[in-house]
Amino acid sequence: MTFDQVFLLSLLAAVFVLFIWGKLRHDVVAIMALLAATVAGQISMGGAFMGFASPATVTVALVLVVSRGLVNSGAVNLIARQFIPPVESPTAHVGILSSLAGALSAFMNNVGALALLMPATLQSAAKAKRSPSVLLMPLAFGSILGGLLTLIGTPPNIIIDSIREQMTGQAFSMFDFTPVGGVIAVTGIAFVALVGWRLIPHDSDG
Repeated sequence: MTFDQVFLLSLLAAVFVLFIWGKLRHDVVAIMALLAATVAGQISMGGAFMGFASPATVTVALVLVVSRGLVNSGAVNLIARQFIPPVESPTAHVGILSSLAGALSAFMNNVGALALLMPATLQSAAKAKRSPSVLLMPLAFGSILGGLLTLIGTPPNIIIDSIREQMTGQAFSMFDFTPVGGVIAVTGIAFVALVGWRLIPHDSDG
């Protein structure tokens, strides 16, 4: 192996270790890795921050802005209060939460949707006298699956769209991902609601 290959593999391993360690924010780790690669000569000084000029990066930033606008307007909190009642059946409770997370994640950042629904989910778990762990993990899966439905649902979709446009001159439309993503999302949420939550430890501490 060449020095460049050894260096990049070592840098990648260090990044994964720092991600798993969790003491540093992920964006800080990413910037540190970029700077290390630049100082080592693996990336040119002029090209070090070219990624920030990518349309995909700008689009992801704009999606985050829209997500924050939905939060500040109170729209998401209103939806959460209306659609997350304490439900006696665990299957129905998990199904409602996962579906709501999936629906929101289709039109806003999925991490933002998860963060917005977590407080209402915890309140709903307390009212239903149910372990939060039974609801929180399905909520996370629902938000991930919902991101598959649209172009803006998850950053990878936006990145793929940008690459396709550069290579073919034709971008994906908003709902081109829906036929395949919809099947996966519906199947995944159904599994989580019917079977998946039963596999989660649900001690009283959550």
